[in-house]
Amino acid sequence: LVMVFYGSNGKSNPVSMENKAEHQAKNQITYDIHLPSDLGMLYKVRLGLQSLENSISQLSLRHCKMQNTSTLDTFTLTINKTLPLSLNGDRWIEFPVEWPLKEALSVVTYHLTVFSRNILSERNLVRMTACIYGTHGDTGDRSLLWSLQNVQQGEDNESFLVTVDAVELGELDKIVLLISSKTDCKVDIKKLHLKEAVKEQPIYVFEVNEAFSVNANKPEIEREIPVSFIMRGDKQKNDIDNNLHKEGSQTRNLTEYTIKVYTGDQRGAGTDANVHIILFGNEDKSEVFQLSQSLEHQDPFERGKVDTFKIKTKKIGSLHSIEIGHDGKGFASGWFLEKVEITDASRNSVYCFNCNR
Repeated sequence: LVMVFYGSNGKSNPVSMENKAEHQAKNQITYDIHLPSDLGMLYKVRLGLQSLENSISQLSLRHCKMQNTSTLDTFTLTINKTLPLSLNGDRWIEFPVEWPLKEALSVVTYHLTVFSRNILSERNLVRMTACIYGTHGDTGDRSLLWSLQNVQQGEDNESFLVTVDAVELGELDKIVLLISSKTDCKVDIKKLHLKEAVKEQPIYVFEVNEAFSVNANKPEIEREIPVSFIMRGDKQKNDIDNNLHKEGSQTRNLTEYTIKVYTGDQRGAGTDANVHIILFGNEDKSEVFQLSQSLEHQDPFERGKVDTFKIKTKKIGSLHSIEIGHDGKGFASGWFLEKVEITDASRNSVYCFNCNR
């Protein structure tokens, strides 16, 4: 049995329960655990089986009670679950820590849809896990091939759905895939879609588009995949559509983009130079736009500030890159650009271009 603790200042390493039993009564074991003091306020705990390699025995968990021995803060939880959740199944459960007078996070079921070309035919040989990261921590490595639902199989395309229960992750950030195999093979993954089970939107899209050559004698492949874009609800799209309709037929062929520019929060980050941007899509590229009329600030691109601009351009398709720069005018014109976020309301898409330089 292993526990991982998450606090406002980070998370612990996995704490193994073996050789830690201080007191054992019937159906009840007490452990003393020493956590690093810098975890801050605990907000979630992950509890699971470290490995299933040696046996397939199951562990039934009823209750968990934790007490801070110095402050005597106490937290109890009813679990009533058996690990693993099925043979070769998910070995982990997560629960929020509920403190008095403080709102706890909730447990959420996430739907992760995997779009691939050949995983289903290789699934008995391949081991694949995903660790999902968000603003409230991560899920740890969760098996992707143990309980497949909504399986769709075509000649060159296939998809399947995996459910992951976790304490809510907040805004999703990235997925780390780990792939290994008992035999040499190729695993071709196109993309991943991730959303909360009870909500239609937003859908976080992670573009992979990679054929992984898995070698049985080599270590597992690890790949970090950041969010490519986010598909959001229709209201925003409808508002833009209505506005375009009102403005007359000559603007109907134009696409409106909302551009958010994040200037870094460090000494000398801001600039007074003239900033321009060009958008590149899979169908065309935009003209050069000067970013001068910020919706928030009279003086744009100041340290630690976010500036929003709206532009309209011809149809350029799905964005894949941007060019952004400045003309070097003014004293100390150097500019630290953190990132650029671009919303294409007509496609329900948000594109994030990280710069951090």
